[in-house]
Amino acid sequence: MRILVTGGAGYIGTHTLVSLLSKEHEICVMDNYANSSPIALDRVRRLTNHDFEQHELDIGDGPKLSAVFAEFQPEAIIHFAGLKAVGASERDPLLYYHENVSGAISLLRAMDASNCRQIVFSSSATVYGEPLYLPYDEKHPLSPINPYGRTKFFIEEIIRDWTKTSDDKKAILLRYFNPVGAHSSGEIGEDPEGIPNNLLPFIAQVAVGRREHLNIFGDDYDTRDGTGIRDYIHVSDLADGHAAALNYFTRMSGVEIFNLGKGNGISVLEMVEAFKQASSRDIPYQIAPRRDGDLPAYWADPKKANELLGWTAKYTIDDICRDSWHWQSKNPEGYK
Repeated sequence: MRILVTGGAGYIGTHTLVSLLSKEHEICVMDNYANSSPIALDRVRRLTNHDFEQHELDIGDGPKLSAVFAEFQPEAIIHFAGLKAVGASERDPLLYYHENVSGAISLLRAMDASNCRQIVFSSSATVYGEPLYLPYDEKHPLSPINPYGRTKFFIEEIIRDWTKTSDDKKAILLRYFNPVGAHSSGEIGEDPEGIPNNLLPFIAQVAVGRREHLNIFGDDYDTRDGTGIRDYIHVSDLADGHAAALNYFTRMSGVEIFNLGKGNGISVLEMVEAFKQASSRDIPYQIAPRRDGDLPAYWADPKKANELLGWTAKYTIDDICRDSWHWQSKNPEGYK
């Protein structure tokens, strides 16, 4: 299949490319490198021994976007491109609405112009908001609590409306939980700009000596050890979920939604301990006040993806920490 991947140089994008190329798909990558590096794409080529098209491009640039579509003629889109930091979205919500929502509209217009009718959208568990029950299943009410989550919610709704304009339009919305880990080779992994927003890259940077200590935001939650619990999924499992989603297009119409998660939760302190074991390094930490908007615990019900996509997350927390440490120790400064 001819697949155009937006944001393909990013953390989840590069791992998904590895999975797609192993299945002999023909790939075109677009990325503006705002939160990624073209070096990562070179490493994907070496890892897979496959080549692909590559364009430095912002999806908001309609004429350039249309030109790539006209040349490549994709059969399906995997849409990762967008801003993704919750805190930054609260500081500058208009930027997030412009980049994420307007960018998605630009992409859908280009799809219409080139008669591309299938899209897999990188959504997020943030669309669920405060849990009314756990685990979250795909029928849980949606009530995102920050601008980032609302951009994902609005894009989902826009895509729903887009599919209704033609019987042959299909969309799969993949709601991720907490992607972590790295490719087992240590060649590609998460390389956040500045101070990491997510737990595991921060732990890894403490272990490798880039940061003095980890801040744990709250140890008084109503959880088994007082720290927040999340559903951490290995990024390679997540990547394989995209390949499985593409295969499902032949069996569906309209819109389908799938949670991609492990289906169980790991606490912050449990993650710290697992990383200590994987790295044989101490992980100094300090307890800090809770952050506004953080939930005590959440995790996925992935049964629908297990049953309909034939996909199951197979990597353990030990695998996650081992691969994260391999990446970080091999690349202490990331792709720089």
